[in-house]
Amino acid sequence: MLPTLRQLQYLKLLAEHRSFSRAAEAAHVTQPTLSAGVQELERILGAPMVDRGRAGVILTAAGEAAVARASAILTQAEDLMQATRSAGQPLSGRFRLGVIPTIAPFLLPRALPALRRRFPQLRLYLREDLTSRLFVALKAGALDAALVALPYDTTGLDCALVEEDELMAAFPADHPLCAETRVPPEKLETAGLILLEDGHCLREHALAACGLGSPRPHDEGSFAATSLPTLVQMVGSGLGVSFLPAMAVAAGLADPAFVSVRPLATEHAARQIVVAWRRGSSRAAEGALLAQVLQAAP
Repeated sequence: MLPTLRQLQYLKLLAEHRSFSRAAEAAHVTQPTLSAGVQELERILGAPMVDRGRAGVILTAAGEAAVARASAILTQAEDLMQATRSAGQPLSGRFRLGVIPTIAPFLLPRALPALRRRFPQLRLYLREDLTSRLFVALKAGALDAALVALPYDTTGLDCALVEEDELMAAFPADHPLCAETRVPPEKLETAGLILLEDGHCLREHALAACGLGSPRPHDEGSFAATSLPTLVQMVGSGLGVSFLPAMAVAAGLADPAFVSVRPLATEHAARQIVVAWRRGSSRAAEGALLAQVLQAAP
């Protein structure tokens, strides 16, 4: 006798919530139903999956191994279901798309209307997060695709290019750099460089494209921003200079602030905007199609 998908789902939810009551609520069943399902799974597999105690649910070693395999099985089952539902109707039904915060507010507003017109049956679910967490969710099957920026380690993933996004110099509107037609990156480095916090790939893209090292945290006047809008406000307030992606500038991010923008005097100062999906995913063709639609967005 083999375990059922429902039993594997119960175990996975139990591992996530560490509580029978919360796992049952997430599964939309009663707690006795979920408990009975886990007990039956333990009987079928011939080993205890969880230790039940006052401190909450703790997975056994066998349970940890079973959860890892159950997650892969459930992901494949969901892929099968989605592939069957969307056969002959690409980008229809549920599609879970991750997107990083340095892209979402600038590309999506101009792309989503066209996407809705072309694929009216599409139910798009968006999750905004950092690239590292989106890729974990993508590989675990919790997302169907992710809209991210490269370079980044894409092991186990396939990608389709959407566009090249130029990186530009940004500084206060009364700054001496306003006299420059194209700004040498080293002039930014010596003018009080402000970047996004660690974890934002735009930070590394800008430094790598310009051949600069990370500002040292103990340097006097060293600041970091949590978001691009905050970064622009910091620059406009005279706290330093920075880099902005061209798509954010085109969307008007710098307009309300006291900020001037210039191209960088260096080659290849750009990031690649791509749609990424799990290698072997049944949604691969839809990921590539999504990239085409985004590429054609005005």
